[in-house]
Amino acid sequence: MAVLGAICFGLVVGWITYGALRRRQSSPGLSDLAAVLAAVGGGLVTTLLGEPVVFGGYAVGLAVGFFGYLVLITLMPDSKWTAG
Repeated sequence: MAVLGAICFGLVVGWITYGALRRRQSSPGLSDLAAVLAAVGGGLVTTLLGEPVVFGGYAVGLAVGFFGYLVLITLMPDSKWTAG
């Protein structure tokens, strides 16, 4: 169950990270730093649990969420899921 939770957590963090980085209007700023820190912080939290499998689940979820957003905006650029 912990691995499934880590995967879901990674999906959400990856999705939000890509969305935040994609929507930036100017030079990199605080929101970009916060998005990256959220991804790293999530990895840190799962590592502190002491189970390598949980971190692996988080990493998989993070990648799927991050690149899933990219695939969705490529295939459906006007999707309500990517509206900013």
